[in-house]
Amino acid sequence: MILVTGGAGFIGSNLLAALETRGLHDLVVCDWLGRDGKWRNIAKRELAEIVMPEDLRAFLERHDVKTSLKAIFHMGAVSSTTETDADLIARTNIALPQYLWSWCAENDCRFIYASSAATYGDGTQGFADHCSPMALGKLRPLNPYGWSKLAFDRLVARQVQTNALGRPPQWAGIRFFNVYGPNEYHKGPMKSVAAQIFSRLAAGKPARLFRSHRPEYEDGGQMRDFVSVDDCIAGMLWLFDHPDVSGLFNMGSGKARNFLALANAVFAAIGREPEIEYVDTPVEIRDRYQYFTQADMTRLRAAGFNQPPTELEDGVRDYVTRYLMADDPYR
Repeated sequence: MILVTGGAGFIGSNLLAALETRGLHDLVVCDWLGRDGKWRNIAKRELAEIVMPEDLRAFLERHDVKTSLKAIFHMGAVSSTTETDADLIARTNIALPQYLWSWCAENDCRFIYASSAATYGDGTQGFADHCSPMALGKLRPLNPYGWSKLAFDRLVARQVQTNALGRPPQWAGIRFFNVYGPNEYHKGPMKSVAAQIFSRLAAGKPARLFRSHRPEYEDGGQMRDFVSVDDCIAGMLWLFDHPDVSGLFNMGSGKARNFLALANAVFAAIGREPEIEYVDTPVEIRDRYQYFTQADMTRLRAAGFNQPPTELEDGVRDYVTRYLMADDPYR
């Protein structure tokens, strides 16, 4: 049995699809489905059980991990970078993974969890996925979400250093960069920019990008490490296949591209000439807006993961033509 928290979400549902493709069917989802169509993300899956998050502890208490639960992929989180309820964020993004870490340590269960590139803040400290308490203590996230992900990474680092309460037989924290791909449609304004641009084009509107407010970047020249969700899943499955590998790892393409290149890739995928309008970055996020992110993939590559990243134009074309333009866009 494999448990995926946040399994009806974007990355979690893609992971479930990949696990099922491998012939694994004893899969358990822990998530809320809500009213925004998120249930469609798992509608094609053969699942052993769906557990509501409030019932997660009871679910774990009634299972003998040594015979029934092989691994927990903890993808569930309050993931909005604009969420301001710090108490909600702390309960969900710090206290819950703390409990799961301890449970996995006590029950000899593997634990792979979602961290985030938001932990790097404005990037002045670089984007290397060092896991020492000292290195992590230098990072300055720009929002409560990034802070919460870093706070748990720091807890893990101290636990690994001291081993006071034990650790899971395998643990891996994955710092996802700007992920795009199928099954993100329920995310609203938190969807990838690729999906947001496609929605505007489908409605007959021009693409819309933020104007630059820094002289060293042109409008649309702000840069991100855009990574296909398929590449992320490949990395996670590689970690699953290598239980001897533990650590904190970046998950990106390792190559920063600007938003204009992303927009042009969407236009090319639908065969339309680019038409882009620029709007001011909202004042409330302007001072905290990242202008550059790029995953340092050295550590994961050194560990043995050698799948080459998908080029942005190829990944966007596949996403647009196979999913966004399809009658059924769900994986």
